[in-house]
Amino acid sequence: MLALRRVALLKLAGWARVFGANRAAERWLETARQEFPNDPRVLAALAFMYTQQERRREALALFDRAAASDPRDAELQFDRGYLLQSLNDHEAASEAFERALALNPDHDRALYGLGLSLIALRRLDEAVVALERNTRLQPMSPYGWYQLGRVQFDRGNRDRTTAIIAHLNRFEPKIAAQLARDTGLPAPPRP
Repeated sequence: MLALRRVALLKLAGWARVFGANRAAERWLETARQEFPNDPRVLAALAFMYTQQERRREALALFDRAAASDPRDAELQFDRGYLLQSLNDHEAASEAFERALALNPDHDRALYGLGLSLIALRRLDEAVVALERNTRLQPMSPYGWYQLGRVQFDRGNRDRTTAIIAHLNRFEPKIAAQLARDTGLPAPPRP
């Protein structure tokens, strides 16, 4: 019966948010937290709301508690990493993404986030590894390809960047043109 109560409170909060009743949603989530203080789903839902309210430090504390309550949940580790990244704590973010990947090696968003944090830390060789894995898992997502092209260019691999521009041009010509502009490399003809 308690599980049903928790689900009901989370659903009520979710519906309140859909209809723009954020205060009501927060009240439902706070009620859920009072009744289920260590439930990782409740803590994560409230953390998401705090993140959207720009209450990032409070959200991080909740994500920390949620991840401690359920250390085997790759999504919670990813969410923590994403929030840490938004706080420009790229070292801690990369650690959280690595934990998510240890739990789910095919977590494409964690690979992308890890790549971005490694770029920010200027650990470009490691960023290439993460972004190459991301593009294998998400071959049609232009974002991983764009970042991989930028890193390859920053590492002095102009030929590899040119090949990435050509590859991007086959399915996302605008992103290919942006990468060419950002690197000063010639843009391929539009397909």
